[in-house]
Amino acid sequence: MSITVNGLDELKKLAGSDLGTSEWIEITQERINTFADATGDHQWIHVDPEKAAEGPFGAPIAHGYLTLSLFIPLFTELLDVQGVTTKVNYGLNKVRFPSPVKVGSRIRLVGKLGEVEEVPGGVQITVDGIIEIEGGGKPAAVLSSLSRFYA
Repeated sequence: MSITVNGLDELKKLAGSDLGTSEWIEITQERINTFADATGDHQWIHVDPEKAAEGPFGAPIAHGYLTLSLFIPLFTELLDVQGVTTKVNYGLNKVRFPSPVKVGSRIRLVGKLGEVEEVPGGVQITVDGIIEIEGGGKPAAVLSSLSRFYA
């Protein structure tokens, strides 16, 4: 369920709010292979299912940065900011990958809107996110993301 706000003033009022939980998405071998091709990271723990089955995780795992890159599509399920001219990913304050994401796993985002600070021409938001693995004990990623929205 997405929260929709219209403009920066409505966004400011949401500071400190829970944003909810995204839908689950499956991490397929095809998605991992496509990411490996895009980044040039073809390490066997990601792209060689037979060798990875004998490796430390018992299956191929997603790249940590693949998991991180999925923050954006998962986040857009949680918060839709209308009435702005530009939306920009500004960076990250912290990222950790506590648990690997095995091929065939499903992940989702649990988000909370932290600070909403004024910047020239707009606002900067901090989103604290946890990317959960279905049925997993530890999350796949824990992060603090910065985005900017301009009027």
